[in-house]
Amino acid sequence: MTNRQSLAPRLNTLSIALSMVMLATAPTAFAQDQSEQSRPASTQASTLDTVTVVGSRIKRAEIEGPAPVTVITRADIDREGFQTVGDMLQSLTQQSTANFTGDLAVSGFTPNAQVVNLRGMGPGYTLTLINGRRPPDYPQPYNRDNNVVNVRMIPSAIVERVEVLTGGASAIYGSDAVAGVVNIVTRKNYDGNQIRVTAGTTAEGGGDSVAFEYTGGSTGDRWSTLYALQYNANEPVFASQREFLADTRNNPYGLTANPNLALVALSLGGVAARANHNAVYDAAACDAFGYTTVTTPARGTYCGSFTQPASRSISNKQETWATYVSGTFDVTNTLQLFGSASLYTSEASSGSGTEFWGTSGDRFTANPSGAATGYYYDAAYGDFFQLQRVFNPFELGGSEAATTLYDENYFDLTFGVNGVFGRFDWEASANYGEYEYENDRPRLLAKPVHDYFLGPQLGNRSNGVPIYALNLARWNSPITPEIYRSFATRVKNISETSSGTVNFNFSGDLFDLPAGPLSIAGVVEGTRQTMDLISDPRTDQMRPLDEQTIYNLTSSGSTSGERDRYAVGVEFRVPILDSLTANLAGRYDKYDDITAVDGAFTKTFGLEWRPFSSLLLRGSYATSFRAPDMQMVFAEGAASYSSVLDEYACRSGQYLGQTTGPRTVPTCQQSGDLTQYQTQSRIAGNPGLKEEEGESWGYGFVWDIIDNMSLSVDYYRIRLEDKASQVTAAYILQNEANCRLGVKRDGTAFENGPDSAFCQNIYGLITRTVAPGTALDGRLQALNTAYINTAFQEVSGVDANFRYRHTTDRWGRFDLDLGYTLRLTDKSKQFADDELVDYRDMWDYDPRSRVRGSLGWSSDDWSVTLFGTRLGANQNWAETDRLRPYITYNMQVGHRFTPNTKVEFTVVNLTDNQYRFDETYTSYPYFYYANGADPLGRRFFISMTHRF
Repeated sequence: MTNRQSLAPRLNTLSIALSMVMLATAPTAFAQDQSEQSRPASTQASTLDTVTVVGSRIKRAEIEGPAPVTVITRADIDREGFQTVGDMLQSLTQQSTANFTGDLAVSGFTPNAQVVNLRGMGPGYTLTLINGRRPPDYPQPYNRDNNVVNVRMIPSAIVERVEVLTGGASAIYGSDAVAGVVNIVTRKNYDGNQIRVTAGTTAEGGGDSVAFEYTGGSTGDRWSTLYALQYNANEPVFASQREFLADTRNNPYGLTANPNLALVALSLGGVAARANHNAVYDAAACDAFGYTTVTTPARGTYCGSFTQPASRSISNKQETWATYVSGTFDVTNTLQLFGSASLYTSEASSGSGTEFWGTSGDRFTANPSGAATGYYYDAAYGDFFQLQRVFNPFELGGSEAATTLYDENYFDLTFGVNGVFGRFDWEASANYGEYEYENDRPRLLAKPVHDYFLGPQLGNRSNGVPIYALNLARWNSPITPEIYRSFATRVKNISETSSGTVNFNFSGDLFDLPAGPLSIAGVVEGTRQTMDLISDPRTDQMRPLDEQTIYNLTSSGSTSGERDRYAVGVEFRVPILDSLTANLAGRYDKYDDITAVDGAFTKTFGLEWRPFSSLLLRGSYATSFRAPDMQMVFAEGAASYSSVLDEYACRSGQYLGQTTGPRTVPTCQQSGDLTQYQTQSRIAGNPGLKEEEGESWGYGFVWDIIDNMSLSVDYYRIRLEDKASQVTAAYILQNEANCRLGVKRDGTAFENGPDSAFCQNIYGLITRTVAPGTALDGRLQALNTAYINTAFQEVSGVDANFRYRHTTDRWGRFDLDLGYTLRLTDKSKQFADDELVDYRDMWDYDPRSRVRGSLGWSSDDWSVTLFGTRLGANQNWAETDRLRPYITYNMQVGHRFTPNTKVEFTVVNLTDNQYRFDETYTSYPYFYYANGADPLGRRFFISMTHRF
């Protein structure tokens, strides 16, 4: 990854130096505007002001510190072809590609969000800040259980630069700074007005977009103000608009494709047709639907569609507004008031295009006890049937009829005062933000759609299977949009998060040492976070069945909770020699909530050694922590019933095992055993969770080879213990027995005592009936298959950056930035007794390497930039061979027509590389979206910027 800065091109970073430093990498990022870039490095360095950069509260003249920092400016974002801050962050070489979010994850939990996931540890392990402050979490949990920050909601109009610190930084910022910190810095002290208008489209259709940005500012003798407005609108892109996705027969590997099972009644009894073959076929019906008829050995004769999967969206429709206002007022020469306010609103939609119904997910196809059977006995055919029906877009009312709507609103307020007291700068501030979210999705009503096709129940077979008679006229006829609306509904989930922080910090020089001043920074802060998520009550599986029961959809329940945190921290910068500086920091965070976190102390230590003026050797060690996600703690959870083995009753001879005495697990696993029965299982929050604890190491060098040419290399290693991991019912019940009995199944001693924190946590996940003297006493009433602190993860690798700038008298200026990250290990295990497995080379994990680079040229009023990213080799889906690297390019050509007017033409995905070719990925869409894919293909944007 490139490291650009508008502060200094000459070497600026500290680090611990050992001979092993040559193993390491650190992306460095430099970005000057054209006037700055033309000046000699020595001149820039001599006029450099001190600034605060992510990773330290101590102001300094250098961007580089004991840990690598990448700085990317708004100009870099535009020049490299990115339309949003979120898109740029996805290109970082330290960023994971395996994120279950974004427009391609239509069926995921957060398809309208973008996250930062450094080192592939999960987006919750990267702390995202705006001007050094935490914004509210995204109200919809990522991957159901994790709280994250949505970087899509940050308008580019207000961004001055993005700072990225890789490595642990909890000693500075507290929880979540395990893999790194991303700090978005907004514009300040802007004087004048600027309008930027952008229009875009895609080469293959769909995705038309328009963006408008206005930024203005004024300054006076004692005041300054800045205001910005941004509007974006994007039309959706559907898979049907991409040739290789539009029809399964167009697959890139020449595979023989059969139509999907869009209209089938599978025989399970082998009476009306061969077992598992379609038993109801009508050629006229197939024509009415526009389906294709085939006969296959697996399903017999049926008809279906080659194009239904292509009705889904691959890029969301979205319309957003964002405003931002900030200002300062100098009360005196040493006292300043400041404040800012921002507002973001978004209306977006994504669509699956079709709706699906079948008896396999139908809770009304049930036996007399209420248990779903997944099939029924058809009285007319004298056979057991399993039905499956896919509704086409034309039946629903068009390609956008089955769309999920996302309505998001965010605001943020900050007020404060800063000043100078002697040798110290200080600041006191208060910040509050709220994020509101509504998810409105189409779903079928289980009973009305069941009744539409099957009619009234005609009884039950002797084995309890329900009896119906399929309505062939309805089954074989397309429905109308009116009929669809008669058995469809909208399911709404509403959520809101908030974050409020009061902060006081200071920094300055304590006193002078022989090698320079001893600098100090300190912080005291308090934060309150809240989360309220209300799921549609009709999705609760424990709710009695009625006309409003939702078909085949289970929610994660409701979540409501608040968390208070108080913290105090201190940081020192100690010049040991003229060429050697040490950095030390410590912080204590106190949590006031229902978790087992209580308090967490973290520390960091770093060294910077400059043996020569052109060489910096650096290194750092840091501890970090992550408090449990609020969703993992406060979630009410969604319940269902499943059969379990009550292992404690089995092995102890207690409760339901009293009549048989202690036995072995294999003995109890026999069919009909009293210790096997159904109980309620719920994935809910676990207040017993404690903090996850991490350590990180890094060392490397930055070398100014010659004027305007630099190289940096850094090694990193991050370890995380007590990582929260979801457990199964079997794991909970096995360890309950281990804890209570003190021994494992094989009779060996159990390593955790009955009163240990681990066992207390396990007990807290189990609810047993208290009914002394009855057969129900001690019976399992409910299990919470929640998260517990059990997993371990370790990642390591190398980051490298090369930068060169060359200015000629006749041919203009040339700029080259190259960033590279190599993952050396990605090891993890879920439980202490598990084998530690390295997942680096498995097919569904991040590529082992990433490259990010740009080549730029500018002369007079013209500029050209070629930007590229390369995802290194991955295993194919079958894990039999390595895939070729996935490479994309962006190109931008700009021309300044007047001193205040510039036009830029940008091509994104210049070579139209839409996916990584993998012949073993034989199911639709024929590529793994998180492993290198851009099905939008080549896109074009033209922008005009005018200042006045």
